[in-house]
Amino acid sequence: MSFNYLLHNSPAFFILFCSIIGLAIGSFLNVVIFRLPKMMERDWAEQCADMRGETVEAQPVYNIATPRSACMHCGYKLKPVENIPLMSYLWLRGRCSRCHAVISPRYPAIELLTALISGFIAWRFGFGFAAFAALAFTWSLIVLAFIDIDTQLLPNDITVPLLWLGLIVNLADTFTDISSAVLGAAAGYLTLWSIYWCFKLITGREGMGYGDFKLLAAIGAWLGWQMLPLVILLSSIAGTLVGASLIVVTKRGRHVPIPFGPYLAAGGFVALFWGGQLGGVYWSLL
Repeated sequence: MSFNYLLHNSPAFFILFCSIIGLAIGSFLNVVIFRLPKMMERDWAEQCADMRGETVEAQPVYNIATPRSACMHCGYKLKPVENIPLMSYLWLRGRCSRCHAVISPRYPAIELLTALISGFIAWRFGFGFAAFAALAFTWSLIVLAFIDIDTQLLPNDITVPLLWLGLIVNLADTFTDISSAVLGAAAGYLTLWSIYWCFKLITGREGMGYGDFKLLAAIGAWLGWQMLPLVILLSSIAGTLVGASLIVVTKRGRHVPIPFGPYLAAGGFVALFWGGQLGGVYWSLL
């Protein structure tokens, strides 16, 4: 049997294939999560220097592909065999092969998470356009969630293309009709924008960032305006519970900002798979 035949006709093979691809993509997502904020900082510094009329010193090339992955402690350039998703971490026992510094377990965790979610998507949607679109959507949510956790940034380089891609995907009524997608994008942005300004006018402080507006707009473009109340409810509940736990357990101050992007991403993920059932319950209770 050919590879294409197995992809089309064997659900088990398609699930396995997407899981393996998910492992590899998870490794790539780790690179994006780590490097994209640093690339943004470089770009901002260059723009500021240009506005001040200063000469910007030439720096080594730094992007998603260059330089090669290296140990953050000793700078050792990893060999290809040390870059195998998940397996390399287990083989190296979580330590650099040269300096033996501990490698963060978050790297294999993201790889495993991406693999599991990719396999679940393959099982849920089966082979077809919807599955591949859902993979792109959830991979983007993973990147945005972890970048926000690390830096409290939601890069335009991901949120804006994600919004447009959602509209394009729904031209074929993949997850919702195009009218609902357009309304979802507009309503998603304007809802959090309105909350932001109401909070700022009342308290004089900023309650969230503009990246949150764009992320919810992107989720609305993918899933339609009907899913936005559910996404906002789920993310608000999760954010409140986690924030309260951090205040109680770690004695974190009430005014210390907590990134909202991960909760929006989690709400979008839940709505993608179970939005129909949960949305029905939500609207019936209202």
